[in-house]
Amino acid sequence: MSADQTNVDTFTIQIDGQPVAVQAGQTVLGAARQLGLDIPTLCYLEKCGPLNSCLVCLVKINGRLVPSCGTQVQPGMAVESETSEVHEARRTALELLFSDHVGDCLSPCNRLCPLGLNIPLMLRQIQAGHHAEASATLRGTLPLGGVLGRLCHHPCEQGCRRGHWDDPAGIRNLERFVSDWDSGRISPEATVPGETRTPGEGRDAASRPAPAPINPLCKPATGKSVMIIGAGPSGLAAAYYLTRQGHRVTVAHRQARAGGSLRAVPEADLPAAVLDAEIALLAKLGVTFQAGVTLGDEVTVEALSREADAVLLAVGKLDPQQAARLGVPVAGGLVRSDPNTCKTPLGKVFATGAATREVRQLVRAMGEGRAAAECVHRFLTSQAVRRPEKVFSSVMGRLDPGELRQFLASASAGHGVSPCDRCAGLSRPEAVAEASRCLHCDCRSSGNCVLQHYAQAYGADANRFRAERKGFEQFPQPSGVIFEPGKCILCGICVKLTEIAREPLGLTFIGRGFDVRVAAPLDRTIQDGLQKVAEECVRHCPTGALVFADDGNLASQST
Repeated sequence: MSADQTNVDTFTIQIDGQPVAVQAGQTVLGAARQLGLDIPTLCYLEKCGPLNSCLVCLVKINGRLVPSCGTQVQPGMAVESETSEVHEARRTALELLFSDHVGDCLSPCNRLCPLGLNIPLMLRQIQAGHHAEASATLRGTLPLGGVLGRLCHHPCEQGCRRGHWDDPAGIRNLERFVSDWDSGRISPEATVPGETRTPGEGRDAASRPAPAPINPLCKPATGKSVMIIGAGPSGLAAAYYLTRQGHRVTVAHRQARAGGSLRAVPEADLPAAVLDAEIALLAKLGVTFQAGVTLGDEVTVEALSREADAVLLAVGKLDPQQAARLGVPVAGGLVRSDPNTCKTPLGKVFATGAATREVRQLVRAMGEGRAAAECVHRFLTSQAVRRPEKVFSSVMGRLDPGELRQFLASASAGHGVSPCDRCAGLSRPEAVAEASRCLHCDCRSSGNCVLQHYAQAYGADANRFRAERKGFEQFPQPSGVIFEPGKCILCGICVKLTEIAREPLGLTFIGRGFDVRVAAPLDRTIQDGLQKVAEECVRHCPTGALVFADDGNLASQST
């Protein structure tokens, strides 16, 4: 190629005022990615070329909004990709895709958990006998899992769709099972399919060495320190989340042992050994505990603020004298703080839990600790201080009996499983049997769904254009693929992939207008159309309309 040809084929365009060298024939999307810009795409796969169906990759060029994946660069081009107008257009495109979307991103039980535990994933892992993976899922989200597995008022079970048929899934009992298995309290008297037992194991769990509890991963050390005053549920939860963010956390408390109000729970409901073991896991995670610390004349908030980068008050309700000695502003016995940021008027001092509001349920108290931890973390990392955002989820609502039966088809029959020994909790076979009752009404692509990701990023309102929803449909295939047409956005990727692979039948668009859907031709099944590229189509489906029933590698999804 001559120098003159090179000059003609290579030129510079501007994207958001930044110059970028491009080649003739390149797309605006490709040029933007050279600059590291995250322009959303749902229907674009380089192998397939531009399909121009989703319109969420819009940019503005010469006063016009155009899809960046199908627009080629031109000399002198000036592109706007991150203006409020462009973002609004992308948000509208996302909301239009949700107008006839049928499916939940998160199951009702997940949405109702104040701590956001991915309950369906944990239950699938228990059902498969993957207890280590289930423990990683539990410990990666819940502080004091063994405590919550005994005392939580289980709002998740109130939302369980199985309860509209017979009994809700026993989620709290399963949380207890996982935490007890993790701590070596589960007796290995029986195995379940897919499990093996070491020769010589007996009924008595104490007769074998306890496995090392699975601690969640922590981010690299930030060099920032946090002093938490109070070792009750909110303070301990905040310590868990802040330590996992890489901060150095010290929890100061008045009593000889940490636990606060949890120490007053009867032994029959919460054995002291269980609480001690859970607090020991926090210490192993990196939390430092200082017992016998009395706040007041010698130890004040002002003094603590000089020693730490942030202070979090989780001290419960204060009387005026206590507040005065501590040096914090109160109103009606509650520490004055901004409910949106958890900040007090004292600069780098935050407050949470019963110190700021009446919190009756244990899991909600821990949820307040989690919110305060997020506020403190954002403060320490120079971000806008605010409580954590809710994870985006499209919501289907209540199922009619026919829709519910489709979910029941893949779950085990029968009422809930009660532990034979209530003091010991569920055995392994009982836990597997109870977990198998889950309807798995979450989306198996949640957390990996491109549509969900960008809906969260752009603040999309899934109900903005929604009318009466279509009926839910689910078509499990013998190959393990599940097709849910209500989640399909007609991106065309799977249709194009079957064409490229020269599938004998392949997939195509059937119908006209609003009734168009993806299907195999000649009234054949999805499996008939996906003889060669089923795995590739599932991998590149942007919404979870095509998934595998077994969720792929359960261990990798729990990390």
